[in-house]
Amino acid sequence: MSDFDVPRSWLFAPGDSVRKIEKACSSDADAVILDLEDAVATANKPAARVLVAATLAAGAPMPLWVRINPIDTADALLDLAAVVAGGPAGIMLPKATRAEVDVLHRYIEALEVAAGRARGAMSVIVVATETAPALFGLGDYAGTPRLAALTWGAEASASALGQTSNRDAGGAYEFPYQMFRTLCLAGAAAAKVAAIETIHGDYRDLEGLTAVATAARRAGFRGMMAIHPDQVAVINTAFAPTAAEVAHAEAITGLFAANPGPGTLGLDGEMLDLPHLRRAEAVLARRR
Repeated sequence: MSDFDVPRSWLFAPGDSVRKIEKACSSDADAVILDLEDAVATANKPAARVLVAATLAAGAPMPLWVRINPIDTADALLDLAAVVAGGPAGIMLPKATRAEVDVLHRYIEALEVAAGRARGAMSVIVVATETAPALFGLGDYAGTPRLAALTWGAEASASALGQTSNRDAGGAYEFPYQMFRTLCLAGAAAAKVAAIETIHGDYRDLEGLTAVATAARRAGFRGMMAIHPDQVAVINTAFAPTAAEVAHAEAITGLFAANPGPGTLGLDGEMLDLPHLRRAEAVLARRR
């Protein structure tokens, strides 16, 4: 998956809720994540696997991904055995280390062969900050099989560290979680894959979501997780270049195309060089 093709909005739907899956699949989300992990109680997981497999067989207007349970649990292989034959666009692996992604790759490959599916077609997104050991491997994802993106999670991280809250009195993330977010962004850049921003937990706070999503795109994230269909439009808008950004990027690329010799050019009082050109090209590549 190209960095520029990565979904902007990734909408979670509990794998045991017909109503919520149908609502998610009728939304404008770029991708839907059918959740078999934290959104599903242990007793409901077998039924959720059946429902998720049926949803994959029926298809949807957008790519369908599946969040399985952590690879070191007994549920993980049961999840994969239930869904790989249905050909999801990809698998989300939570609470993962770099080494566990290699294990996931081997499991998927064996199940693809058994199901007669094309090997390697299924991608992986890793929630890469949810355990203490995972934090020390965020720079090691280069060359990971199937990897399309890295994302991070603040809630499970707080549990792993034993903290009672991951936010300060003003509502901002405490320092460790700001660091985890930055490491996810840097780790994705090192691996040459997309970084995806974590959820905004209050689905009614669309103003706050707008601010968070806008800042995330400015920081370098390529998309964002959503927990409610009402969040999708805000995220899609925030992660699409504005008309002004596109016009400015076109002016920069046009200027360099018309002047191929110099390494530095001036535009409206601003000195531009190769990094400016690369960023302008990236803006134009992300147009929808």
